[in-house]
Amino acid sequence: MVGPKLKKTEDKQYTITSRAKRLFQAVYFKQKKAEEGEKDEIAHIKVSALISKVAFVYEKIRNAVDYDEEHMLRKNAIERILKRQIVIEGVLKASKSEEISLHLLTELIRAGYLGNDMVPEAKIKEIADLLEKYIKLKNYALEKVSTFSDINDDNKVLKNKIKKRNSLVNWLISIAATEIEENLGKDVVQQTVIENMYEDLESNIKASGDLDEKLKKDLKIQIYLSIYRKYVKYSDSMLSLILFRYYNREWTQELVEDEKIMEIAYKIQPLKEAIDRQLKHPLIKQIDKITRKYAVFYSIMTELVSSEPVKLFYELKNNSSAYYKQIKNTYTKRYKKAKSKLWRSAWRSIVYIFFTKSIFVILIEVPAIKWFGEELNYVSLFINIIFPALLLFFMVLTTRKPSSKNLDKVVEGVQEISYEEYKRHKPFKIKRPAKRKPLPNFIFNFIYFVTFLFSVYVIIEVLTFINFNWVSIIIFLFFLAFVSFFSVRIKKNIKELIVAERKDNLADFLFDFFYMPIVASGRWLSGKASEVNIFIFIMDFIIEAPFKVFVEIAEDWTKYVKEKKEEIM
Repeated sequence: MVGPKLKKTEDKQYTITSRAKRLFQAVYFKQKKAEEGEKDEIAHIKVSALISKVAFVYEKIRNAVDYDEEHMLRKNAIERILKRQIVIEGVLKASKSEEISLHLLTELIRAGYLGNDMVPEAKIKEIADLLEKYIKLKNYALEKVSTFSDINDDNKVLKNKIKKRNSLVNWLISIAATEIEENLGKDVVQQTVIENMYEDLESNIKASGDLDEKLKKDLKIQIYLSIYRKYVKYSDSMLSLILFRYYNREWTQELVEDEKIMEIAYKIQPLKEAIDRQLKHPLIKQIDKITRKYAVFYSIMTELVSSEPVKLFYELKNNSSAYYKQIKNTYTKRYKKAKSKLWRSAWRSIVYIFFTKSIFVILIEVPAIKWFGEELNYVSLFINIIFPALLLFFMVLTTRKPSSKNLDKVVEGVQEISYEEYKRHKPFKIKRPAKRKPLPNFIFNFIYFVTFLFSVYVIIEVLTFINFNWVSIIIFLFFLAFVSFFSVRIKKNIKELIVAERKDNLADFLFDFFYMPIVASGRWLSGKASEVNIFIFIMDFIIEAPFKVFVEIAEDWTKYVKEKKEEIM
């Protein structure tokens, strides 16, 4: 059932927005092109299907011990391969962009990130040209960040120089990986939506009179970044590419002169600092809150249009009640899809946590208990193994379904971007970010900290009651905080569909009051744990390199056997 504002209006004609028309056209031509297929015989990159299965299984195992979001996996794989090809192997041999490009695309195909016999061989040169710019930029930039110490440099200064150098290389490789991911995933429909959203938000978001001129100047780029953050789901490291091109407009050209690359390299440090400032901009929260809603409206409409563009355009043009029904059905499908994705992410996380916790108990908890002379309690060990996974399962199981009011808001939002008559007339006002005074800020932080200590105290008392020793208690608390943050993060797909303001109640307030400090501590621990993820380190730096060599040899061997077979036949 739709809300009171969404009555049938078949008698009245509305005007379709130009942006909605562009979206219909983009979807229609994309589908038509896909139906027609390739008209010419084009050579594609092909690998052994048998060897690919082995590489695919390895990638699945590797991703099971990683806990990054699903849409980031291919970009992360690209970054991983580039680091191995440029940083590790590049030390032993010259980094040739075309060789790296071929290795990269081949590995992505084997791992299942790209279709076998689907990527044109011309893509090798395309990616190589892109990589060549970054390799030159890296080499020029490193000339400015030398690791060679002066006579007066001590070990600390030298370590700082090496750290600075490594950080710069990793940053450039991350940007290069993002641009390659963007190139491999070019989507005319997505680009149309981004342009439409920017036009909508740029006209609907205005700076209030009390906003500083400096902040006003950044408003447009922050809107653009917000669209990539909330609609395309870019991380901060990926948003660095947007800002990198924003400050260096010539970078998007196919051919960038060496002089220009050198110029960028020599100002790389202040450039990186400027990018970091934009990524921590004080207006982000206000703009993201607005953009998140429009991201829902546009994602629902895009999915709706993609089903049957011609039929839907007729329904939209004639303003039939079927259009409203289609929005509702698409929203329901999107919710089911988000819930399915939630459970996929949950199972991946449960496997990771259970695996990590089991290893942790065997290698650390049991030896630590014996070392400190504590009594080995098998009940506490069992609870410590299963509780984190069960907690995550329970948190996902109790995820709330969006309300019917939320559906009404989504339908209204899709109307707004579909019809001229429903366009928003009152713009969103971006105000100067409020700064809390030092004393209230100190008091609130103190209360927050005391709440955290109280929650921890209660948990410790319960664990002590069931005969946990202090070693097991510390490990329990660590994984409680860790999993609490996990549960909040993986539920984002469901929460992103919520555009209606949710009314607070006492139960929610108390839950947030005592549980959110634990989630916050889990967020901090998660950031630290990701830096020292021992399983990822083992797989990326000890197993992966020799495994990829084995795959290469196996691939060459299968080709050799096939050639011999053809000679005989």
